[in-house]
Amino acid sequence: MTAVQDRDAVVLPPVAAVYRSRSVVELKEFFRQRESVVFTLAFPVILLVVFGAVLDYDIGAGVSFTQYFMAGIVAAGILGASLQNMAISIATERSDGTLKHLSGTPMPKSAYFVGKVVQVLAVTVLIVLILLAVGRLAYGVPLPSGSDWFTFLWVAALGSSACTLLGIALSSLAKNGRSASAMITPIALVLQFISGVFFQFSQVPTWMQTIAALFPLKWMAQGLRSVFLPDVLAAQEPAGSWELGRVALVLGLWCAAGLVLCVLTFRWQDRGTD
Repeated sequence: MTAVQDRDAVVLPPVAAVYRSRSVVELKEFFRQRESVVFTLAFPVILLVVFGAVLDYDIGAGVSFTQYFMAGIVAAGILGASLQNMAISIATERSDGTLKHLSGTPMPKSAYFVGKVVQVLAVTVLIVLILLAVGRLAYGVPLPSGSDWFTFLWVAALGSSACTLLGIALSSLAKNGRSASAMITPIALVLQFISGVFFQFSQVPTWMQTIAALFPLKWMAQGLRSVFLPDVLAAQEPAGSWELGRVALVLGLWCAAGLVLCVLTFRWQDRGTD
C-alpha cells in the first residue's frame, strides 16, 4: 500500500520554478492586453510630448517646465505601472474567478504575488526608459549623473514598492472588476493633480499640498525632482529643501502600511460569493 501511495504521489516543482513560471505568465498576460499596454506605457509618453510642446517655458534658474515635468511624469508612470495596474488587474481577476481558481491549486499563493511584483518591475523599468529617452532626445532634458542615479533608483524602488502594495490593497475596495477602473483611475488622477505632476508643486494650494503629503506620489515626485533639477530650485519646495531623508522615511512607512493593509484586506473572491 505504501509503495502504491509513493508511486501515485504528486511531485511538485521547486518553489523557484513556480515563481519563475508564474512571472512569465503575468508578463504574457499583461502584454496581450492591448488596452492596458497602451494606457500604461503610452499615456505618460503622450502627456510628456503634449506638455513638453505646449508648456516649454522657463521656470527659473534656466530650467524649462519640461525638465520640471520630467520628474512628475516619471512618478506618474510608476504610479500607473504599480498602483493602477495592480488595483484594476487584481480586481478583474477576482471578479472573473481567476483568483478563486488559483487559490484552489497546489501553487503557493505567494507565487501569485511574486508574479505581480515581477510584472510591475518589468513595466516600470520599460516606462521609465521610454520617458527618459523621449525627454532627452525630444526636449534635451538632462539625464541624472553621478550620485543622482543612486537617488533616482532608491526613490523609484521605494515609490514603486509602496504603490504596488497600496494597489493590491485598493483592489479589495472595488465591488467587482467592472467597477475597478472607474474607482481607481479618478483617485490616481486626483493624486497627480495635487502632487506636483502637472503643475509646479509650489503653485498648488496649501491645503492640497497638505493632503498630497499624506500619500506616496507627492514624496516620490519630490525625490525625483532632486535628481532632475538644480539644487537652487529646492528653495521652492515647502520645506525649502529636497528633504530626501523624509522622502525615504515616508515611502518606507507606506511600504509597511501597504503590506499591513494587504494582509488585512486581500480577498481571493468577490464580496458576497461563496
